[in-house]
Amino acid sequence: MTSPKPLSANDEWTVDAVDVTAYLARIGHPPVPAPTVEALRSLHAAHSRSIPFENIDVLLDQHPGVDLPGIVAKLVGRRRGGYCYEHGLLFAAVATRLGYRVRRRMSRIDPDKPSFRTHLTLVVTAEDQDFLVDIGFGAGMFQPMPLVAGEVVDQAGWKHRLVRDGSLWVLQKQEAEGWRSLHGFDEQEQRPVDYLVAHHFVATHPRSPFSRQLVAMRLEEGVSHRLVGGELTVERADGSTETRPVTPAEAVALLPELGIELTGTERQLLLDRIS
Repeated sequence: MTSPKPLSANDEWTVDAVDVTAYLARIGHPPVPAPTVEALRSLHAAHSRSIPFENIDVLLDQHPGVDLPGIVAKLVGRRRGGYCYEHGLLFAAVATRLGYRVRRRMSRIDPDKPSFRTHLTLVVTAEDQDFLVDIGFGAGMFQPMPLVAGEVVDQAGWKHRLVRDGSLWVLQKQEAEGWRSLHGFDEQEQRPVDYLVAHHFVATHPRSPFSRQLVAMRLEEGVSHRLVGGELTVERADGSTETRPVTPAEAVALLPELGIELTGTERQLLLDRIS
């Protein structure tokens, strides 16, 4: 009896399910001839600008799951957005196909507090340098972060850095009160099933912020838009912040401005769900 052939890392993650040419067209990016640092920065920025962060399919009970073919069909084919598992697994597959070394990791949100390890993030190697690629943390980063403790990187007008805390790399953002820890990750190896379980929790558990309210975000140079539940927050890099309540109808009407296009049926279903 012949033993089954062990899966390679690429087989396990089904990276061949992504059409790189279609993905590059989706984000408006030219072909990538070599896996350079410059190309990684360009891809990160183009993805962040083009594919929004949103949880609408979770609210509509129609989420296709986090297998790569379903993610590709949704984010590339349907030109929709998603949350960290969708963004990260899609980018990881593309980066792998382009010749980068990719390590998929799980991160703990608010690492200074008791919290869950529910955020997917990536470590990508380009030209023998390791970078944090974090395209699915809300809408917070345009550029990869070198895995160098204390190095400050401007992210669309907001300063970010990575620091070491024991085995963790902790991503921090500079705010008026000082540096705030966003999430922390280590080098523990992850498997596809780990994200399947995490997605199930995030999409269904009543304590998850994504299972009970609309979340949609968009980052541009110098300005961040966050639509969470019944509030719209516009934060600017100069330190000014405006927050205002929005009705369910206003929230649905704002979605195209955040890069999210729904069908007429989806708009009505969403309005019914959040009203």
